[in-house]
Amino acid sequence: MSSAPSDVIRSGEHRLSRLDERAKHTLFTGARTANTFAETPVTDAELTGVWELVKWAPTSVNSQPLRVLFVRPGEGRDRLVKHMNERNRAKTATAPAVAVLAMDTRFHDHMPAVLPHKPEMKDVFAGNDALRAGTASFNATLQAGYFILAVRAQGLAAGPMGGFDAAAVDAEFFPDGRFRSLLVVNIGHPGKDPWHPRLPRLSNDDVVQWS
Repeated sequence: MSSAPSDVIRSGEHRLSRLDERAKHTLFTGARTANTFAETPVTDAELTGVWELVKWAPTSVNSQPLRVLFVRPGEGRDRLVKHMNERNRAKTATAPAVAVLAMDTRFHDHMPAVLPHKPEMKDVFAGNDALRAGTASFNATLQAGYFILAVRAQGLAAGPMGGFDAAAVDAEFFPDGRFRSLLVVNIGHPGKDPWHPRLPRLSNDDVVQWS
């Protein structure tokens, strides 16, 4: 006789598994922004695997407005590097892979597919510019956070950067105006002296309140 799955309580409620300390270290307590990268290649399968994790994380009305452009070394990378802030150019030029994360301003075109029980949400967003823009911006930014965690979950280091000319990147790579870049993320295995010294974090008393 087979037993019930360990993540399901007999009452029918679901029980989530707690990550072990090694997983917590990878995703959170040991996570660092990489500034140098080894020459070890990052495969297409590894990069695809990042999105295969990100896509499952929740967004409002399952909107999924994040779009990802992976940029390999070569002509495309040269076009990207020139729009990075000066202090970010060298590490962007040498990373095995770089992701440009953008929001899709017409994410609502996909609503009938991603929210099939409420296809009318496509028209709701189409008719409300403020709602559409706010949903796209917030949820794409939320997905960008998921993206960084997914990179780490793949055993890779992430170097997220906001230091770039977003308007120039959009004109270079998304000239039709539909996508708007939010973040650039260098991806690879850590290189020599990859981390800056660990900076302090706010304490529980500084951040958390109870009511």
